[in-house]
Amino acid sequence: MDVRMALVAHDAAKATMLSLASEYMDVLRACRVCATRTTGKMLSERLALDVECLHSGPRGGDIQIAARIAGGLIDALIFLRDPLAAHPHQADVSALLRLSDLANVVCATNEATARVVLDALRCARTAGA
Repeated sequence: MDVRMALVAHDAAKATMLSLASEYMDVLRACRVCATRTTGKMLSERLALDVECLHSGPRGGDIQIAARIAGGLIDALIFLRDPLAAHPHQADVSALLRLSDLANVVCATNEATARVVLDALRCARTAGA
């Protein structure tokens, strides 16, 4: 399984991302993972997950991931968003989500859909797909 996964989490969702990553370490270790800086650093330091850290979201990390999606270099995106907070880089977030739709990239934006994606990858891995 050589899935190229991008992980992003707004500040209010970082604890959820950490919990999910801890629970699905077997899946994530089998993927090539990139993430925005703060999320990636957290996962790398706390879980020893091999993560390519891009810029932070507000400093262009969302756009870097969007560019990879546009270039066909990302297979799945887990973006745990905080829907109750205003974000100064909302235009970047919108562009990232729009490109994931245009490129037909698997995209989970909350914990429930992230679990579905990660469970499917776990099943595929177990089945040897």
